[in-house]
Amino acid sequence: MPDGGRLTIRTHNVHLGQAEAAKAGIAKAGDYVCVCVADTGAGMTADVMARAFDPFFTTKPIGQGTGLGLSMIYGFMQQTGGHANIESAPGEGTTVRLYLPRCAECAADDDTLPLNAPAYRAEAGDTVLVLEDEIIVRGIVVEVLEDLGYHAIEAADGPAGLEILRSNRRIDLLVTDIGLPGLNGRQVAEAARLLRPKLKILFMTGYAETAAMADGFLAPGMEMITKPFAIDSLATRIKSIIESTAPGL
Repeated sequence: MPDGGRLTIRTHNVHLGQAEAAKAGIAKAGDYVCVCVADTGAGMTADVMARAFDPFFTTKPIGQGTGLGLSMIYGFMQQTGGHANIESAPGEGTTVRLYLPRCAECAADDDTLPLNAPAYRAEAGDTVLVLEDEIIVRGIVVEVLEDLGYHAIEAADGPAGLEILRSNRRIDLLVTDIGLPGLNGRQVAEAARLLRPKLKILFMTGYAETAAMADGFLAPGMEMITKPFAIDSLATRIKSIIESTAPGL
């Protein structure tokens, strides 16, 4: 909406029969929660709308952030058994509908450990370098690490991360997004291993990128977590990677 406009967010319960589900692009009929986000902006051409959920597709200029990414949203909806669709036309705005399977049962007792539990907390001096160009995601990861007692170092792109890796600073784990500007996460990881052969690495990546990964992407001492991830899952993975003895290192 370059000239301003109205953004409307609505939620409602909906029951979809087989025909309605098929029309919405959902394989299974049933009860869903629909999250509808509509704007009064420029809208999309049919060609752009057809590719909007494709991995790495963006209409933004080079150098501008891409947010969470529609391909990641689409992948998350597929993971949950839901669906996402778009309605749009040039000059008529855009409406995105997210269909999440509805559960009418009360939540069971949660046996998940609190985030500050000893099982998640860092050993004295454990240091993690976080490479992430999206400031909100980077801020969340750094905040979680610091709350758990880790010393967190942050950088917004590959070259800045490599500069830190070339220093004598202690780094026990590199947590890096794969889709970084300048140098991507895999390139940073390869360069990092030349500087620090025993460095452990955790890649953060969107669902669509994970699905497209070829075998052999991960070397010993490297792991991957798919966005969006639960905070306790991130804490568990970081703790287990740092404490593990990876073969071949």
